[in-house]
Amino acid sequence: MSSVRRLLSPRTAAAFCALGTSALLLTACAGAETTRADVAAAAPTSPSAGTGSPSGATTSPSGSATSPSSTSSSLTDDQAERRALVPKAKVTWDKAADTAVKEVSGGKLTEIELTKASDESASPSGSASPGASSPAAMPSAGSPVWAAKVAASDGTVREVDIDAVTGKVFHSQADADQDADDKSEIADWLSQADQSAEQAAKVATDKTDGTVTAVKLDENDDQKLIWSVDVVTTDNWNKTTYDVDASNGEILREHVDED
Repeated sequence: MSSVRRLLSPRTAAAFCALGTSALLLTACAGAETTRADVAAAAPTSPSAGTGSPSGATTSPSGSATSPSSTSSSLTDDQAERRALVPKAKVTWDKAADTAVKEVSGGKLTEIELTKASDESASPSGSASPGASSPAAMPSAGSPVWAAKVAASDGTVREVDIDAVTGKVFHSQADADQDADDKSEIADWLSQADQSAEQAAKVATDKTDGTVTAVKLDENDDQKLIWSVDVVTTDNWNKTTYDVDASNGEILREHVDED
């Protein structure tokens, strides 16, 4: 024979098998390590991932979290003041107006506004007009009060302040700043105003559902006689002012005060 095929011994064959098995195991382990590394890289690294928004926060439609108190904290100073004052007034403007008008024989309301009592408010020792009620104790500072003005037929104005909680008059005195021209102007306005304060307020609240906080007989920039009516909406605490034509009840101007 020119060549002889030499057969492997059993020991040599076993050695080759062991080497092959080791190679396969190394390949499998390397693959497993690669898979684990891929999984680790794909996993979120943030400790709060998958836990949702922080406790107590709500998520806006854009996905950003907002504090539960954001609505109240977003109010302006004026809106916050309205929210603090308006709900305290237990007496409505028209009831207060009726009380104020009784302070002046044959008088008519020309102005009323919800405001706060202050330490500088007039004392209850104001002079009383014939038929006027005895002033009650002045409410504490910060309490809601209705500050009204009532005019006699000759245009003489009387200032009447009413506790917006009890409905009682705590201050009543003549307007010391009026002169003859002022009285003549007021008397002329009253004779021209075909619409009452109550009618003007209804026009305003029919347009905006809210609480009337002021009504005033005045002239606008066009020298047209109007009732200016303030209405506060309690969902956002904005104030809408309506200029209502005092002759026909038409709304001449509407302004929303969002400050």
